[in-house]
Amino acid sequence: MLVINSGSSSLKYQLVDPDSGAARATGNVERIGEESSPVRDHDAALRQAFDALSEQGIDLRTCGLVAVGHRVVHGGNTFYKPTRVDDAVIGKLTELSELAPLHNPPAIKGIEVARKLLPEVMHIAVFDTAFFHDMPPAAATYAIDRGLAERWQIRRYGFHGTSHRYVSEQAAAFLERPLRGTKQIVLHLGNGCSASAIAGTRPLDTSMGLTPLEGLVMGTRSGDIDPSIVGYLCHTANMSVDEVESMLNQRSGMLGLSGERDFRRLRTMIESGDGAAQLAYSVFTHRLRKYIGAYLAVLGHTDAITFTGGIGENDAAVRRDALAGLEELGVVLDERRNLGGGKGARQISAEESPIAVLVIPTNEELAIARDCVSALGG
Repeated sequence: MLVINSGSSSLKYQLVDPDSGAARATGNVERIGEESSPVRDHDAALRQAFDALSEQGIDLRTCGLVAVGHRVVHGGNTFYKPTRVDDAVIGKLTELSELAPLHNPPAIKGIEVARKLLPEVMHIAVFDTAFFHDMPPAAATYAIDRGLAERWQIRRYGFHGTSHRYVSEQAAAFLERPLRGTKQIVLHLGNGCSASAIAGTRPLDTSMGLTPLEGLVMGTRSGDIDPSIVGYLCHTANMSVDEVESMLNQRSGMLGLSGERDFRRLRTMIESGDGAAQLAYSVFTHRLRKYIGAYLAVLGHTDAITFTGGIGENDAAVRRDALAGLEELGVVLDERRNLGGGKGARQISAEESPIAVLVIPTNEELAIARDCVSALGG
């Protein structure tokens, strides 16, 4: 399977065997469409990716490629299973772009270009929202006018679902527990951040909502805010709705608070005595700890808390500070294990901790590839 993840200015790809999980090739094309970039659009980016594969001796037309899997962020109420792509699906995805204007258009463009370059291969869309489609209504429903919500498909959809599902399965396997009997919290922490409460194979709640803006503090996104802030800025600062949305998505979060979204550089700023960086970090970990506490209540009993994503897998301080003070709730971190590093799945809680704390690397590409197999009836 060739897995393609098209972002607004980047394109990630991986050629992966869904059975063994082995990645034969992987790569990333960045700065698509920027003035100083030689990669003018997604057509050029995908051709560059194919050239890179060719340089490795891989010809996608003769290597036994079965299908191309495309990550699509928002499926709305329409798409919640891996879906074979045709012109009608492209049309419906275009309509759904209003729900994810920053994410769906580049994904659609990537699909269109890939279908043009690989017309003989099946193309399958896999949706970030799919895993959370069957959340309990109490968790999925906003308390707004019901008719308005139904007409405009307003509900809590959740995102990073492919990662949450994959990591929850891996966590249960690591603990040697049956998945259906395992209750866990998964924390996907990267430039985008989300949390989920999962009982067995079913998510009971997640932090992201109608869009990926809700929930935890992120690299450039605000996470939870008072909705009245939007109207207040429109009325008092003479900002348009588009300007406010742009600010909340692209100039908020860690970047908005400190001027920096990279946690490695943020750590250096904190060590040099930068008060804004320290505040940004404190806001980030406070919000994260609040969600952990909420999901401990949602689950009632929790078997594991798992960190994943670039920050979750690599930043021991974030893990330590997010769990600080939760010992009486059953979370006992082993500081030596937490600082020990490593790249694979590992336990960082103390042996006596009632709730296991794990670090599990995510692998969305492999999960997407396996979803493609199910869509093909394999």
